[in-house]
Amino acid sequence: MTGVRLQADKRFRRARVQPFPKRSFRVSGRAVRLVLALSVAAAGAYFGKELLRHAELLRVEHVMVTGNRNISSGEVLALLDRLHGANILEVDLAAYRQELLKSGWVQAATLRRLLPATIEVTITEREPVGLFRIATQLYLVDPTGTVIDEYRPQFAHLRLPVIDGLEMRNPRGSTVDRARTQLAARLMDALTARPDLADLVSQIDVTDAADAVVLLSGDPTLLHLGDQRFVERLDRYLELAQALRSAVPEIDYVDLRYDKRVYVRPAGSGYTQ
Repeated sequence: MTGVRLQADKRFRRARVQPFPKRSFRVSGRAVRLVLALSVAAAGAYFGKELLRHAELLRVEHVMVTGNRNISSGEVLALLDRLHGANILEVDLAAYRQELLKSGWVQAATLRRLLPATIEVTITEREPVGLFRIATQLYLVDPTGTVIDEYRPQFAHLRLPVIDGLEMRNPRGSTVDRARTQLAARLMDALTARPDLADLVSQIDVTDAADAVVLLSGDPTLLHLGDQRFVERLDRYLELAQALRSAVPEIDYVDLRYDKRVYVRPAGSGYTQ
């Protein structure tokens, strides 16, 4: 019997399968130590923050106020009342600054932390230039027309003139006219170099934004000074006052806006040059 050799069918050939390499899952001791250190640091940061939040040592106990002259420290502290007892690290200083700016006196304010338990407040006050009259009430007003505060006896040391004509009425009420306020401010600024003249000025009328009309203490004569050269024109009136009264005993007003002439209106009517 003769054996028959059959050709192998390639469709049934066993594939040569390479075994998967075994992976090593060994973790080095250095990696373990790193993970532990990071975990400890994170936990420490969390619990440290919590400790700081509740630390009695970091609660605000003192608020120091500097820079204030006319607004009292008590008024400033009243605006910051909620600061006391708060954690100094969590206090929103910007929000408290906005509270301070609600006061008419406060033009600018800076707050800073002094660890462990003090907040320092530095105030920049508005500078009043005069007393703004509304009906029968007087208010302090600054050069921008901002009403600072109601006039009270405690402000008598400021020695400010009464300023009329600032109010501008409109259908929605009344406002302080900026151009008129600036005219009064320029007049007062010019007088800072001459305290002797500044002390004489008791009242200013700026109803006409191009003509400041002034009353001097003890003198009923209205002085028209225009919108410039205020000191020069007041000096000129004081030099001529005695001669003018000799010629015109009762004077309504003197117009000093013209370089070469002085116009005098007698208490009756008509002009005298």
